[in-house]
This record gives sequence, structure tokens and C-alpha cells, in this order.
Amino acid sequence: MNADLGAYGTYIAIFAMAAATYPMRVGGYWLMAHVPLTPRVQRILEALPGAVIVATVLPILAREGAPAGIGIAVALISTLIRRNDFVALIAGVAAAALARHAGLG
Repeated sequence: MNADLGAYGTYIAIFAMAAATYPMRVGGYWLMAHVPLTPRVQRILEALPGAVIVATVLPILAREGAPAGIGIAVALISTLIRRNDFVALIAGVAAAALARHAGLG
């Protein structure tokens, strides 16, 4: 479905996304203000960023195969060594591109 929103379609779409996103973010803060911070909840919140990363990376790895795995591994190693996300991003993308160029994917 491709609806023409006119000259202001891009602005309408951005505003609609912002209008949907803002209440979700604020609602999360509001909701967590009413949840007692027990040791169990604390452990869940500490594990959440890792779970989000795995949920994001695993489908890419499954779809793209060896080049993606090499790129992810290089980015992880680069992050551990340099502690710089930008350097890790560049290293991971370069490694994946070289792996794909070498015929691994």
C-alpha cells in the first residue's frame, strides 16, 4: 500500500512516529517508578542490555552467515581492546566486507 501524503508527508510521518515513541518511553519510566526494585528486578534490568544485543545480532548472523560472524567477532575483539565503539564499528564492517570479498558469503 502506497498512500500519497502530499508535500508534507515526510513531516507527518516523522511527527506520527514521534507521537507514538514518546509515550512509550515516558510510560516505561512511569511504570518502573511503581515497581519495587528488588534484587530479582535489579538482576533482570542488568541482564536486559545483553539480551537486546543478542536479539538484534543473532538474526543478522543467521541470515548473513560467515561474513557477519567474522565482522561481529572482529567488532567484539576491537571493543574489548580499544574500548571505542566507532573503531569497533569500522573494524567489524571492514572485516565483514573483506570476508565477503574473499568469497566466504
